[in-house]
This record gives sequence, structure tokens and C-alpha cells, in this order.
Amino acid sequence: EVQLVESGGGLVQVGGSLRLSCAASGLTFAKHAIKWFRLAPGKEREGAACISNYDGSTWYSDSVKGRFTISSDNAKNTVYLQMNNLKPGDTAVYYCAATYRYPDDVLPHCGLEFGSWGQGIQVMVSS
Repeated sequence: EVQLVESGGGLVQVGGSLRLSCAASGLTFAKHAIKWFRLAPGKEREGAACISNYDGSTWYSDSVKGRFTISSDNAKNTVYLQMNNLKPGDTAVYYCAATYRYPDDVLPHCGLEFGSWGQGIQVMVSS
């Protein structure tokens, strides 16, 4: 059974930093991409950042590019999201999700459907 557990959320002031962690178990970590999504009140869920442990590729949404950095520790089966220069618009519940890379997949790994999800963690940025 795939399990994804987020940690590291909380309350931070504008301009501050947080580091989220996504600890994965029950999967072949090296063949999965991990993507961070976020859901803010009154808004649709959006992808924020993604990393493929299969090919090392990364992806960032325009809204976080230059402020967030995603990284992966294969020895710990954990993906991190370093969030700097946080803004009130970053306030949301953050979820990590995983998807497997099959040999015949033609889309970029981070562009695939993500079927395994964590429970989410709250990030609140106060002004």
C-alpha cells in the first residue's frame, strides 16, 4: 500500500520560509514522480512543483517559480519543497502525490495522472 505523509507546514509571516516534506512508503521510489499540489479556499486545486525520481526532471508552476525548490532524497524516500519568500497567496492545504513511470509513457513524468495522495498539510502565510 502506497503511503505519503506530509509534514512541515504551519504559520509563517510574509517573506518567510517553510520546508515541506513528503515521506513515501510502499512504492518503488526511483520510478515515481512526486508532485506538490495545493488547494486554497475558493480556488481550484493547482500543481505547484514536481520532481521525477525516474529521470530527474522538475517542473514548477509560474506562481512559485524562483521561490520554491523541490528536491528528493532517494535514501530517505522523501521529497522536500523549500518555500521561500512566501506570500499570502501561498496559503493553502498542500498535498503530495505520486505517479509511476511506465516504459511506454509518452508524456513527461510530471504531466501524468497522479493517483496516490497524502492527507495534506496546512500552510498559512500572514501579512
